[in-house]
Amino acid sequence: MSLQSGLEAFQQGRYQEAVEILERFSRNCVDHDSSDYLSAQMWLMKAYQATEQTEKATLLCQKLMASENPKIRQWAQTASQSLSQPVNQPSTMQKAGRAATAGVKVAMGGVGGSLALASGVTMTLLFGMVLVLGLSLVLIVGSDNPLQGLAIAIVFTLVFNTAAFFLSPFFMDLTQGWLYKTRWVELAEIQRFSPETAKVIRQVCQEKNLKTPRLGIINDQNPTAFTYGSLPNSARLVVSQGLFTYLDDDEIATVYAHELGHIVHWDFAVMTVASTLVQICYLIYITARRWGRGGGDNKIKDAMQTAGFVAYVFYVLGTYLLLYLSRTREYFADHFAAETTGNPNGLSRALVKIAYGILEEGARSPEPSRLIEGTRALGIYDHKAASSTGTAYRVASDPQKIGRVFLWDMFNPWGWWMELNSTHPLTGKRVRALSTYAEQLGLPTEFDMGRVIGEGKTLNKHKLYGNFLLDIVLYGAETIGFVGGFIIGFILLSSSTNAGLLLGAPLIGLGLGILVKALVMFPDYQQATATDILTLMSDPYASPLRGQPAKLAGQLIGRGDAGYKFGSDLKIQDRSGMLYLHYASRFGPIGNFLFGMKRVQSLIGEQVGAVGWFRRGVAPWMDLIQIQSKNGTIVNSYHRFWSFILGGGSIILGLVLMMFLSST
Repeated sequence: MSLQSGLEAFQQGRYQEAVEILERFSRNCVDHDSSDYLSAQMWLMKAYQATEQTEKATLLCQKLMASENPKIRQWAQTASQSLSQPVNQPSTMQKAGRAATAGVKVAMGGVGGSLALASGVTMTLLFGMVLVLGLSLVLIVGSDNPLQGLAIAIVFTLVFNTAAFFLSPFFMDLTQGWLYKTRWVELAEIQRFSPETAKVIRQVCQEKNLKTPRLGIINDQNPTAFTYGSLPNSARLVVSQGLFTYLDDDEIATVYAHELGHIVHWDFAVMTVASTLVQICYLIYITARRWGRGGGDNKIKDAMQTAGFVAYVFYVLGTYLLLYLSRTREYFADHFAAETTGNPNGLSRALVKIAYGILEEGARSPEPSRLIEGTRALGIYDHKAASSTGTAYRVASDPQKIGRVFLWDMFNPWGWWMELNSTHPLTGKRVRALSTYAEQLGLPTEFDMGRVIGEGKTLNKHKLYGNFLLDIVLYGAETIGFVGGFIIGFILLSSSTNAGLLLGAPLIGLGLGILVKALVMFPDYQQATATDILTLMSDPYASPLRGQPAKLAGQLIGRGDAGYKFGSDLKIQDRSGMLYLHYASRFGPIGNFLFGMKRVQSLIGEQVGAVGWFRRGVAPWMDLIQIQSKNGTIVNSYHRFWSFILGGGSIILGLVLMMFLSST
C-alpha cells in the first residue's frame, strides 16, 4: 500500500481504512527521516483522531513533537491543541459529497451582482474623486494657468496612484511581518499539511498561466486566509495555522481555491488600489480642514473648507463603494472555488468551521485576536458573524440547527440593512449560493437550505416588515431630531429675534430623539426569561433596535474589545455558544476604562448570571443590565440610565440656551 492510497482514503472519509494503510506504510518505511514517512505519521495522527483513537493520536503527537525536524515539531505542537478540544465540541459533520470531476461550470444565477461592474464603477468613481480633489488643491495654491493646473493634477494623480499600486504590497509585507510574524514557505510545506491544496494550486496556476503565489503562514490558531498584492504574478496568499487545525484536507483546498479566485479575477489588486484611494480622500479631507481653520486669505480658507467638505463626502461614498465591491468579490471567489474543486459543499463546511474555530479560540484566549480584527476586510470570513454560525455548529453537527441561525441572514430586513456596512456577505447568503452550485452538480447539499427557505416563507411577514421603516427612522432618531430641530429653529428665527433658536432647537430635537429611541431600545426587563445563546440567535425576528430582555447563565471567558487591554466589554459562554456583553458604567467612558482596568480581569473565569437586552446585527450582542457571580459579586450596567441622562440633558441645555440668548 502506498502513501497516496492512505491519503486518498482519508480524504474520502474512509478513516479506518486510512489508519490501516498508513500504519502498514509506516512499518515498511526504512528511512524514518524521509518526508514520506513524516507525512504518513502526520496523516496517521489525523486518522486516529477521526476514528476517535485519542490515546494513539496523543502518543503519536508526542512522538512528532520530539522530532529533529523543526517544521514537524511546530506542526505537532499546533496539532496537540486540537487533541484537547472542550467537551461540547461537535461530532464530525457528515459530508454531503462532491462532484466526481472538478472544473465543471456552474451558473451563478444572478447571485452577487456583476464583479466587472462593481470593480469598474468603484475604480472609476474613486479615481475620479482623487483626480478632482487633486485638481482643486493644485488650483487653490494659485495657478495662473487653469490648463497647466489640470495637467499638474492629472500627473500628480497618475504618479501617486501608480506608486501606491506597486508599493502597497511591500508595505503590507512589512506590516504582516511586524504584527503577525508571517512565515513564508514553499509549496512542499503546504503539501505536507494539505495534499489536495497543493494539487489545486498547481492546477490553477497551470491553467491560468500564473506563477505560484508567495505562500505565507501565520502562527495563530484563529482560522483565516487572505490575499493581497498588485499583480497576479506577484500575489501573496497567507493563511493562519488554525486553518489546518480546524479544517479537513478538502475544506482547506476550497479555501485556497477561494483565495486563488481573488488572484485570477484581479479583484485583490482592485481592492488594494481602491482602499488606497479612499484613504487618500480622508487624508485630503483632514489636510483641507486644517488649512481652512488657519489664518490667511479668506478666499483660500473658504476654498479649503469647500474642498474638505467635498473630500469627506467622497470618503463616505468611497467607503460604501468599497464595501459593495468587497462583498461582490467574495461571491465570485466562492463561485470560482466551487467550479475549480467541484466541491461547493466543502466550502460551505469550511465557512462554518472557520466560524467555529474563531469562536473556540476566542473561548481559549482572554484577549481578542488582533489578527482576526486586523485582517477583517481581507479575510475569507467576517469574524463579527462568527458568534452566530459558530454557536450553532458548537452545539452539534446537526445542519438543521445551523440552518435555523441562517433564517435571520436570509429573511430579516435588518440583515440587508446591516450588510451595507459589512465587508462580507452574510454567511447564510453565501451558503445558499454554494448550495445552488451543489444542486447544479447533482449533489446533495451540505445544509438543507431548501428547508430554510421553506421555513422562511412561513414567517410572520408583518412581524418582519411591518415596523421596519419606522424602526429605520427610530434607529437614526438622534440625527433626525437634531436636523429637524435645526430646520424648525431656522424657520422660527425668521419671525423672531431669539438667536438661541438656532442653538437650542437642534439640542432639544437631539434630546427628544435620544429619549424616544431609548424607550424602544430598552423595554421593561422585569419579565426577562431564562434562555440560552443558541435560542436567541435562532430568532429570525431579532433586531438591533428593539432589545429582547433575556437571562443567561454561563462563564465569562474574556474581553470583547479586540486588541484593547483595558476593554470593558465581556464574552459569556454557555452550553450552546458565546455572546458579547456590552457594559456601560454610570460614570461614562471614564468609568468604562476603570472597570476594564481594575475589575474585568477578576471576573474572567467566573460562573455568572447575566440579564440584558439581546440584539442581532452582523454580530449579535447583549446590552448588559446586571451580572451576578456565584460568589455574590454584582455588577450593574447603565445603558438606559445614560440614554435618559443624555436625552434629558440635551433638552435642558437647549432650553437654557434659548432662554439665555433671548434675554441678551
